[in-house]
This record gives sequence, C-alpha cells and structure tokens, in this order.
Amino acid sequence: MDRLTRRFTTIAHHNSKALVTFITAGDPDLATTAEMIPLLEKAGADIIELGMPFSDPMADGPTIQLSSERALASGTTLEAVLAAVRSSRATSTIPIILYGYLNPIHAYGYERFASDAAQAGLDGVLLVDMPPEESGEFLAAATANGLNVIFLLTPTSDKSRIATVAELGNGFVYYVTVTGVTGARQEVSSSLAAELGEIRKKVKLPIMAGFGISTPEQAASVAGLADGVVVGSAIVKLFQQYSGAKLKSEVTRFVKALKQAISNGDNQL
Repeated sequence: MDRLTRRFTTIAHHNSKALVTFITAGDPDLATTAEMIPLLEKAGADIIELGMPFSDPMADGPTIQLSSERALASGTTLEAVLAAVRSSRATSTIPIILYGYLNPIHAYGYERFASDAAQAGLDGVLLVDMPPEESGEFLAAATANGLNVIFLLTPTSDKSRIATVAELGNGFVYYVTVTGVTGARQEVSSSLAAELGEIRKKVKLPIMAGFGISTPEQAASVAGLADGVVVGSAIVKLFQQYSGAKLKSEVTRFVKALKQAISNGDNQL
C-alpha cells in the first residue's frame, strides 16, 4: 500500500476528511519549500500538492501565476524540485503530488521523469493540460514506476470523460468546483452537491474538491460533500504577503484553521 492509499485509509478510519494544501515549489526559493513541507504536515495537511513552476500556467489565476514567476526567477527547475522532494523524505512521510503542466515533463522525458520522481519519493502527478484520453504514454511510464496519475473533472465534464477518468485515474479525482482558472472565490457553488452526487455514481476513487476555496468556512461546506478539499491560492497568497518567520506563522495558523474547520461541526451547504 503506497503513502497516498495509506493516508486515505487512515482518514476514512477516523471518519474524517482530507486537507490537500498547494504551494508552488521554489516560491520564493527552494529552501523555503523544503521548510514548508514538514510545516504543512505538522499544521494538519494530509496531502501536499507541489506546484511545478511553468512559464504559461493557463489554468491558474493571478496569484499562482505570480508565484510561478517568483519561483522561475529564483532558478527553480524540475530537477531541483525532485531533489527537494527527495530531501524532504528524510523527515516527512506526507504524500506529495506534483501539480503542473505537461511541457516540462515532456521535455524531461516520460520514462526518465517517472523513474526519477518515484526514486525521489513523489507519490503522484496531476497534469492539468493532459486529457485522460491522450495520456497513454505518460500513464504507462508512471504506472510502471508506482506513481499515481490524478485527473481532473469539472462541472462541464460529460459522461464519456467521467467514465474515462473512472477507468484510468488512480490516487484520487480532483474535482474543479468552478469553471475558469484557480483563485479565491467569495462563495461555493450552489450546484456542487448535485454535481458531486453524479460523479460518485461513476467514480470509486476519493474525490478532492478544489479551485476557489479560500476560507475555513468554505472548506467546511465543501468537505461535507466531497472526501476532501484542496486549498491553493489562499495559501499561496500568504507567500506574496509575508516572508521568513512571519510567513511560517501565518501559513501554520491558516492551515490549522482549515483542518479544524473540516474536522468539526456541520459540514453541509
């Protein structure tokens, strides 16, 4: 049983929900990223999505775009991100998912990437611009090396796409709660319950819901409907506002509040 499966098994045993936290690798530098991985784990994150900085992050809103720019300006490369994951495994057992775009991995080479990523201790990959119908070559390399390949579903996904993700995906399904790019929203979609209900009829994997979740209250509402929540832009924004010890304290405070919110109370919309 891999780290990701073990984590979901433990969460289910405790009748709890998963908190997935996103940060951009190399924002503002990889030394900070290395410090953030155990900090997020200690604060209550169950899974970390580690953003792979890219020059054209078309699915991401301004906050994550700017974080990617900061990371690239600091010299962050895919090789360096994998090295940071490898280093984190000396002290951390939290599942880590690489979130990003296909181009850097295509340039790296699918077989080489899958082997290096697995050896580094990465648990899975989510590539937002890789349709599952066209994932065969990468999926084969990843599966052969024990990497989970996570796919997205959205409010506009048709029955065919849902069936394909149910067949090919592993680890979990990332359900995009809103149409458009990443970024904090003021409210949760009123149709989310019905949408997730339809997905559950076809998909047996855990469903993590993300995009637009920016407060503990929103996280609690979504956690009542999904198996877990993904919070990204609201965390990444702290990297824009703070640095050093203040950044660490603010990230810790916010992640603790998110975890407490999805673990307690009435989590229904």
